[in-house]
Amino acid sequence: MKNTLFILAFFTLLFCKKSAEVEKVTEEITDTLSIASEENEVIPIENNIQEKEENDFEILLPSRYRDWENANAADVLNQSWIELYEKNGKYFLGRADYKITGGFDECSGDSTKTIETKKKTLILLEESQLKLGEIETVKFAKTKIWPSEKMTFNFNNVDYTLRAEGNVLSSENVSTDDGIEVYKNVEKYRLYISADKCPEHLFLKQESFNDTFVEILFIGDIDRDGKPDFIFGANRDYEEERVILYLSSEAGAGKIIKKVSEIAVQFDC
Repeated sequence: MKNTLFILAFFTLLFCKKSAEVEKVTEEITDTLSIASEENEVIPIENNIQEKEENDFEILLPSRYRDWENANAADVLNQSWIELYEKNGKYFLGRADYKITGGFDECSGDSTKTIETKKKTLILLEESQLKLGEIETVKFAKTKIWPSEKMTFNFNNVDYTLRAEGNVLSSENVSTDDGIEVYKNVEKYRLYISADKCPEHLFLKQESFNDTFVEILFIGDIDRDGKPDFIFGANRDYEEERVILYLSSEAGAGKIIKKVSEIAVQFDC
């Protein structure tokens, strides 16, 4: 009987010791994870719009490109690409008709390649699966949506609204080819889109501009899904040409459009 009690006491003590050790190790792991979590805290950025992302497919502009690390952005262009171009006020997708000429940039000291097209080309697209031909488009009266402004349009009997937010730091009148235009210095710019029965969501944001602003370049059904797609000019600096393409067919659940490609051409000295 004494032996039995001794054995029970021994195993009870052993079990309690192991439990305490496990509890101690668990606490140490929890503390370690807590520290790691604090050190690597991820701060969510809504939609991650302006973060560097991989393109779904490449786009190019009919522009001049500098060599960089023994390569040139124009090198990827080939006969399988297509182009979005304007003719007599209408837009079309067609096989890319272009030539590439070499040159030299005295400002930067770099060799260059220039893409020249025969048509009035807006962008060239690597995505060759898009259906060719005329594209249904939206006519828009203004190209800029300043903070606190909205623009509404109808496409296939659905009303869409673009709404902008941001801080206007200053405003001035500037001379353009079309006359006098108001230019605003804006920071923390946010552009949202909504539609009938589809909630508003953020799709473009820019923290600051250097003598530039976001402009609408195109609204129309590039991917032929009956919904509007967008091309925006979003130069962050006056020595940059940056274009972003959004397609509706790639939008996720609850979204209207998704950014599928972006290109930025630098021409600074």
